[in-house]
Amino acid sequence: MGTYSKIAVMALILPSLLLLSSLSVYGQPLGIMSPQKQRKTQNKTLSSENGRFIFGQISDSSKDQFMLDTLTGRLWRIAESGKIGIFLKSVPYRTEEGKCSALPR
Repeated sequence: MGTYSKIAVMALILPSLLLLSSLSVYGQPLGIMSPQKQRKTQNKTLSSENGRFIFGQISDSSKDQFMLDTLTGRLWRIAESGKIGIFLKSVPYRTEEGKCSALPR
């Protein structure tokens, strides 16, 4: 390789190195950094004073919305279907014998 070709190669490499070095690159922390704060869920229970039904959500997913009948103890999951829209689907309880029941014992 001649002197001019070495200069030409360096002229191509140096600007690209300068451009790449200006970009910020972060590696994965190895546990020596302070832990990040966990995000608290905004789930709240919807009920009325002396109300029979309580609506609740156990996670950030909209699929985890439930309705509890406080009089009978029955539990429903709020579901959605393309054909009928939003509906209540009964959540069965498992008895000590391993059978399913609509009511808790």
